[in-house]
Amino acid sequence: MTMKQEKKRIYLRAALALAALLVVLLALDNLSFVPSMLLTVLRKGAIYALVAVSMNLLNGFTGLFSLGQAGFMLLGAYTYAILTIPAASQKSIYQRYANGGIGFSIPELLSKPLGGFGLLLGVVFCLILAGFIAALFAFLIGLPVLKLKSDYLAIATLGFAEIIRAAVVYEGFGPLTNGSNLLYGFTSFASFNLSLGGTTLHLETVMPFLFSGICIAIILLLINSTYGRAFKAIRDDEIAAEAMGINLASHKRMSFIISSFFAGISGAMLAMYQASVQATTFKSSMTYEILLIVVIGGIGSISGSCIATFLYVACSEWWLRFLDKETVLASGFQVPLLRNGFRMVVFSVIIMIVVLFFRKGIMGERELPDLFHKRQKKAKKNVVEEGKADA
Repeated sequence: MTMKQEKKRIYLRAALALAALLVVLLALDNLSFVPSMLLTVLRKGAIYALVAVSMNLLNGFTGLFSLGQAGFMLLGAYTYAILTIPAASQKSIYQRYANGGIGFSIPELLSKPLGGFGLLLGVVFCLILAGFIAALFAFLIGLPVLKLKSDYLAIATLGFAEIIRAAVVYEGFGPLTNGSNLLYGFTSFASFNLSLGGTTLHLETVMPFLFSGICIAIILLLINSTYGRAFKAIRDDEIAAEAMGINLASHKRMSFIISSFFAGISGAMLAMYQASVQATTFKSSMTYEILLIVVIGGIGSISGSCIATFLYVACSEWWLRFLDKETVLASGFQVPLLRNGFRMVVFSVIIMIVVLFFRKGIMGERELPDLFHKRQKKAKKNVVEEGKADA
């Protein structure tokens, strides 16, 4: 089997796996006995997985230490919200600002002639536009910033994220961003729910997985292309990469812009998930969370970022939540330490243990297919050795 045929087979399997996953998620979304926290973890995990993979593209595959993801997510979230708030609701939402808002909603304009398909088309267009706005800012910032290296680059991008957050709440931009107030009422994942007779087909979990799955697939294709190999060469040795004819400045800028583009889309998806946007959500701590997920999963592993994301979200949002509740036994004895905030203490200890004992992360630089190939090779080797022994 040629390399081209092998790649086609891998892509076909990935597409079938995604389709099967969406069917399972559709069932989970519409079964009444499924825990609500499980759906919360799945929805938020799908969004965080995309931003973690986008950060891994920059930090893990290109070797650029950037801490500006929260800023690009904020740009994407606000761009999406501004473009999708219904025209009739803009006056009440922007009540502090006369003539606030843009006066129209793209999904609303497209859904009138095209119905549900127009709504989907409008949302996809706004998501892509949110990514482009983030990418545009990344291009402008990257011109001076990407000349810096290591910690200096991280500090510069972190400073940018804080500047963007401060600019969004500036009163001068209030008619567009609503200042420090919430933006709400825009198209969310719940807007895709379908009414079938007397029942509702819920798609709040399917849609974030669909959007994130497509974006992550595009990033995977990029990493396995000649550009991806150039990124890895820059990460491993810049001098050697330049000697091979790789333009360091243009490839670094490309990686930075692409990573920011998908961070912007993930920010827009987070706005859809929360059904509201406020600048205080996108603090620097959000970037640290994403960086931690990348480190736990393995710097340079897409599979690791996805696995670590769902583990991180499940632990922080669900599995350890009981630690925040004060527990009093029937005898009147109060269990020590169980109180509000203790969950994060235990969570931090778990993370420290993982980082200490898995220094390369859960997956290192490996992907899930690598593990299966290794098992197949080992099985073939055992068969050959057994055949030789019998002979």
